[in-house]
Amino acid sequence: MEEGLYNLYQDLVSGKYKHGPYKIFSISDPKPRKIAKATVRDRVVHHLVSKKLEEIYEPCFIYDLYSSRKGKGVHKAVKRIQDWLKFSGNCRSDPMWSSVIIKCDIRKFFASVDHEILINILEKKIKDEGFIDLLKEIICSFPVETQSFASLRRCGIPLGNVTSQIFANIYLNELDQFVKHRLKIKSYVRYCDDVVFICGLGGDCRGLINQTPTKEIDNFLRQNLKLELHPQKTIIKKLNQGMDFLGLVVFSDHLILRAKTKKRILNRAGAENLLPLQSTYSYFALLKWCESYKIRLEICKMICKK
Repeated sequence: MEEGLYNLYQDLVSGKYKHGPYKIFSISDPKPRKIAKATVRDRVVHHLVSKKLEEIYEPCFIYDLYSSRKGKGVHKAVKRIQDWLKFSGNCRSDPMWSSVIIKCDIRKFFASVDHEILINILEKKIKDEGFIDLLKEIICSFPVETQSFASLRRCGIPLGNVTSQIFANIYLNELDQFVKHRLKIKSYVRYCDDVVFICGLGGDCRGLINQTPTKEIDNFLRQNLKLELHPQKTIIKKLNQGMDFLGLVVFSDHLILRAKTKKRILNRAGAENLLPLQSTYSYFALLKWCESYKIRLEICKMICKK
């Protein structure tokens, strides 16, 4: 290990470092995904690069970016939305002012990140040519050519790399700044490629996607980042209907588990001949964040039967 680290250090200092191949495998939890696993040597570099990028870009990110950041995370994102729902709900008594909560999802985000655009964004902030060359080596180690947007281009960052998380935050920081400073939307949360915001509009807003900022967001993504919103995954709801976000359905005063997640947990618990202690702990760790007395009772009954 010591010799390997020393050789890696020499390659990095001399600029001779070359990224190795990936081992590709698939998972389906809950939907099919391809995971790219780098070698141990490359993963050491990924951690070093991610740490440095965090130091550089953390001051540039908006407050309400909650993915892959220290002190943030899923539950703080959900809590932030809850607080906004409570505040916006106070305006519902005014018939001339209507608020809706909107969730948007970017279509095939990780597979669609454009290498050239990402590198250009990084070069605006980072002036060290050696570090830029190292970033290019990592980014271009996973080329996926696509014919989208009427041109053949190199794109895609792999699910499985530590660097992919910080690259995603840097890439979509362009969107965050547009939403905050151009569209002036205050109640805006992003977790990786999932976006939720509260929008106030006059009159009945149900289903009127083109009357919300989603059209402007989609145009910005297409023109500047070569991305697009998933048309079937843009959801608009009234404040009291709740919003499905990060595995939970968020209301102003409580949280409930997503129906699909509940079904999957119960199916797994019921299918196993002996429910492992680790699985029980992980289920209960998730369920403690929402109203889940009945499902916890069902799991306990399954354990007692076995």
